[in-house]
Order: sequence, then structure tokens, then C-alpha cells
Amino acid sequence: MNVTSASSAASHPPVIIESGPSWVALDLRALWEYRELLYFLTVRDIKLRYRQTLLGVAWAVLQPLSAMLVFSLFLGRVAGVASDGIPYPLFAFAGLVPWMFFANAVSSSGNSLITSSNLITKVYFPRVIIPAAAVLAGLVDFAVGFLVLLALLAYYSVGLTVSVLLAPVLLGVLALLAFGVGTWMAGLNVKYRDIRYALPFVIQLWMFASPVVYPTTLVPERWRWALQLNPMTGIVDGFRTAVVGGPFDWPSLALAAGLTLGMTLYGLWTFAKMEEGFADVI
Repeated sequence: MNVTSASSAASHPPVIIESGPSWVALDLRALWEYRELLYFLTVRDIKLRYRQTLLGVAWAVLQPLSAMLVFSLFLGRVAGVASDGIPYPLFAFAGLVPWMFFANAVSSSGNSLITSSNLITKVYFPRVIIPAAAVLAGLVDFAVGFLVLLALLAYYSVGLTVSVLLAPVLLGVLALLAFGVGTWMAGLNVKYRDIRYALPFVIQLWMFASPVVYPTTLVPERWRWALQLNPMTGIVDGFRTAVVGGPFDWPSLALAAGLTLGMTLYGLWTFAKMEEGFADVI
């Protein structure tokens, strides 16, 4: 019997499963194989977001709308901040819709591994699916906010132009940036648990470093180059232009796309290096 076991072991050597090189940030083949899991996790995140909430999807409207009212009162009326020739409430809301999606997506994906710890420790799947699902779930809120934005355009008699065709492209760049930053934060959050407390503060600072509620022209020209190093500058300005019309700042958009790609690749590379130890420390 021992001879048979030895013979069987010799004919069937053990299979050793090893992770890929640390520089392989994203296994697209594995993601495609687990696409159904990505779908179910996205649906789960959407349901969890509105479960046992009094207002449900209405939060997707109230959050940017209340922020618009506050900024319109203090910046639009009291401070008299310029709004590039369009009504300030419309100007602010057109910037807040993409920003709220980005902020919520980064926050949700940054904390996604911690909240899914039971799933991570029980079964293997590409861990990057978890923050990806958190970003995709945020598209529901974006869609609701965009519908309100269209209503505001009608209220202020601002018609859509052919520029609106670029809005889906800018949304794709925005989602990619949220995915890259959120994935990076998710990996760091597993190792350093104080990231979850610092992340809301960083996101709040990032908002005021982006032209969400003020125009780029408000920044002195000698410092405007520093503002352009923030990829949200080109994305928010581009999205606002696509919706309300006007000339695009193509160099700013190109720089934002390049920075988004670089930040996303870095976030995925960092995530891949830390992924092996997630189940042990989470």
C-alpha cells in the first residue's frame, strides 16, 4: 500500500500555486473569468447603500443639491465668486455631480476590503474586484445626479450642445481615476488602519484643491500650473464644459488623462504587491 502511494505521488507531483510577478498589477484574464462576481458584488454594494435608509435614492439628489445651495449662498451671493458667465447654482452643481461621484467612490472603495473581510478570508478571487465593484456601484448616484443637472439646465434655459457627447468619455476617465486611487487606498487601509480616518480629510482637502465650486480663472495665473497637476482639474472643467457648453481646454484634458493613467497604474501596482498578505492581516 505504501508502494502504491509512493508510485501515485511520483506520477502525480504536487501542484504549487504561486502568485504572478509583483509588477503584474492587473490580471485582465482573471477579471474576465470572475466578471459575474464583479456584477454580483456591484449589485450587493448598491443594495447595501440604500438598505434601511429613510430616503433611499433621494440621498443621491440631496447630497449635491444641499452642497449647491450652501455654496451658492456663501460663494455665489456673499463672496460674489465668478461662474464663467453662467448662473452660479448651475455652475456649482455641474462641478459637484462628478466630484460627489469621485469622492464617494474613493471612500467606498478605500474601505471595501475591510468591510468584505469575511469574503476575503474564505475564498480566492482577484481582490481588485472588490474596490472595482464599489466604484461601479457609485454610477447609480451619478446617474441620478445627472438627471437633476439636466433639470437645472432646463430651468436656466441652457441648451445642450454637441459637446455633451464627450461627457461619457470624461465619466470613464473619472471612474478610472476613482478606481486607481480607491484601490491604492484599499490596499493601504488593510496594512494601516488609520487610513480610514485620514481618507475623509484628504478627500475634503482635494475638493478645495479642485475647481469644483470656483473657476480655474480665479487662481492667479502664476500658480495655475500647480492646479493643473491635479487630474480632477481637467476632468471637472471638461465635464462642466461638456454639459453647459464652451471651449474645451484640450491641453488640460490631455494632462488629466495622462495623470489618471499614471496614478491608476501605480495604485494597481501597489495593490498587487500587498495583495498576498491580505488574508493574513485583515
